[in-house]
Amino acid sequence: MPLNLLSVTSCLLKCMKSFHYNRRRGFSSAAASLSSVSLKGRSCLTLKDFSSDEIKRLLWVSGDLKHQIKHEKQYLPLLQGKAIAMIFEKRSTRTRMSTETGFALLGGHPCFLTSQDIHLGVNESSTDTARVLSGLCDIILARVYSHSTLEELDREASIPIINGLSDLYHPIQILADFLTLQEHYGSLSGLTVSWIGDGNNVLHSFMMTAAKLGVHLKVATPKGYEPDKSVTEEAQRLSIEHGTQLILTSDPMEAAHGSNVLVTDTWVSMGQEEEKKRRLKDFQGYQITMQTGSVAKPDWTFLHCLPRKLEEVDDQVFYSSRSLVFPEAENRKWTIMGLMVSLLTDYTPQTSIPKF
Repeated sequence: MPLNLLSVTSCLLKCMKSFHYNRRRGFSSAAASLSSVSLKGRSCLTLKDFSSDEIKRLLWVSGDLKHQIKHEKQYLPLLQGKAIAMIFEKRSTRTRMSTETGFALLGGHPCFLTSQDIHLGVNESSTDTARVLSGLCDIILARVYSHSTLEELDREASIPIINGLSDLYHPIQILADFLTLQEHYGSLSGLTVSWIGDGNNVLHSFMMTAAKLGVHLKVATPKGYEPDKSVTEEAQRLSIEHGTQLILTSDPMEAAHGSNVLVTDTWVSMGQEEEKKRRLKDFQGYQITMQTGSVAKPDWTFLHCLPRKLEEVDDQVFYSSRSLVFPEAENRKWTIMGLMVSLLTDYTPQTSIPKF
């Protein structure tokens, strides 16, 4: 055989061997892309700022930490020697407990600051607070009323800022929701999520994330309670870019039809107490019941970020086997841990990349 033909044959055999080896190992260009994603030093004010691969990377790291720590009983002091400032203008159960216990479990030191401890923008400007805390800790999580407060902190701080909730977005809740759905269904792409309720910050974060994960989104809100116009426009653009469906309606049953996941949230958020009577009237017919689920897909499940009120979802759904609300609440811990580790370290997950 001529030398050049021998070389070509040898090269082809090596390439074929490499191809089959990589296929057996589950390697792909997408997997390689995900492995190379780095988020160290970034802030997380909204998932609007994160690409599809970056969100998948966060979910991968979160699931990996859950497996290593919860199931394999490993101790991973990835944040040893680091401190987080937790600024809370609004009270919380899940955000405080998940962040505080998660950061400590990773070897770090959490510092909880309420409005009685730190008067953000009152006794001291947000600018000065951001600069002071940048010299005292490694990362800030802020749960605030106005999203502009987060933007000011991020402009002035030299350390990462995490949005623990604002009036516009709640990104850390949506990471927990999608990890929960990924665990339950095995993958996310092709699922249909139906939001039935208020056009609020949690919905906005769904709208900035779903299409990037290949998830279709149906939204039912009463007239006058639609999501923010600019958020809707961006969500429509993302839906076109990623080839998913985005449907907006005021009919809960239309939204629920053919859906895998039914989601709702509080109808009266903190700061809206004076509107409660009017809101309860305007949201009549929006309670999620088994009747709502009767038009969904046979495998439909239910999510709620909590705390829950009976008018939003009845007990029959909330405490049923279809309800994922308590695994969802637990996953707030693993996803905030995954986010903090990703923003502060170069950690590489030890488990294989999950199916998205």
